[in-house]
Amino acid sequence: MIIGSVSENKDLEKRVGITPSLAKKYISNGFEILIEENFASHLKIFDDEFIKEGCKIDKRENILKKADILLQLNLPNDNSLENLKENCILIGNFNSNKNKEKINKFKSKKISIFSLELLPRITRAQSMDILSSQANLAGYKAVLDSFAKFTKAIPMMMTAAGTISAAKVLVVGAGVAGLQAIATAKRMGAIVFATDVRLTSKEQVESLGGKFLTVEGSENLETEGGYAKETSEEFKKKQENLLAETLKKTDIVICTALIPGKKAPRIINEKMIDNMQPGSVIYDLAASQGGNSAYTKMNEVIEKNGITIFGEENILNKLPVSASNLYAKNLFNFVLNLYDNKSNKININMEDEIINKTLVN
Repeated sequence: MIIGSVSENKDLEKRVGITPSLAKKYISNGFEILIEENFASHLKIFDDEFIKEGCKIDKRENILKKADILLQLNLPNDNSLENLKENCILIGNFNSNKNKEKINKFKSKKISIFSLELLPRITRAQSMDILSSQANLAGYKAVLDSFAKFTKAIPMMMTAAGTISAAKVLVVGAGVAGLQAIATAKRMGAIVFATDVRLTSKEQVESLGGKFLTVEGSENLETEGGYAKETSEEFKKKQENLLAETLKKTDIVICTALIPGKKAPRIINEKMIDNMQPGSVIYDLAASQGGNSAYTKMNEVIEKNGITIFGEENILNKLPVSASNLYAKNLFNFVLNLYDNKSNKININMEDEIINKTLVN
């Protein structure tokens, strides 16, 4: 059985779905691996490293025609679709809610498409959870980048010339990215606050040394799958008042609040930003879904009244080697869950919750 992967558009996506160490594991499990020439050379991972592990290098169109399983980050373009092998399996992070129309084009070729952002939040799926593995790195990198843009020191410093106060950081959304942002900011000496509609986050935030901001009389707004629900207008108003006061004293804001498949909730409005201290920084990781902050523009840096607002579409392009290593391991674990060792065939068992939830075509 052949597993293949072809290059993404490197202007938009620098991660890869197979690394040499994972290729070795696939081959030891009986798979043949085909990758495109210079597949990961932009990461300083050259073809020789893949060949050493037993991979074969081939042309893009040949890989698409031969692969029984194609591992990608994003959906292949229409030209690639024409060359895909009938009845093959396509696995990746395909933003299936946004790309329904494009995914429907694959039906004529009987291609099974698995989109791993739809993985259920169950223990058995943790090793395949691409959202968690990638969000962890995103939260870490957002803190580093925002601290680099901030023009003051982060930790408290007591010197003969006087004391420098520690920077105050607010993390909006305490999911995986938010929790990593809290931990990273705290390690670097900042005073950290966090807010989330899920009250279950309070204990996690406090265990990392952050202070959890709670809206008075709030209820837990968490789905059975562990994601945040949309909030009521009354809750939004209370949250707005709490945030408005907090932001007046905040130096750096890391926005991470997302609802899967929906527009990002607008949490920080224009008036709140107007009342922030000049020199403050907002780093909006939700930019690709509209942003948690007013004025956020994808892949742009906006200046408003002395406040710098970053809207990053794909922050993982700044950590592509680490992100690829984790993503490739997630894919490997998913493929092994599909593979029946006894028959040496893929078994799309719809009674398996992991398979059932992620199969979109």
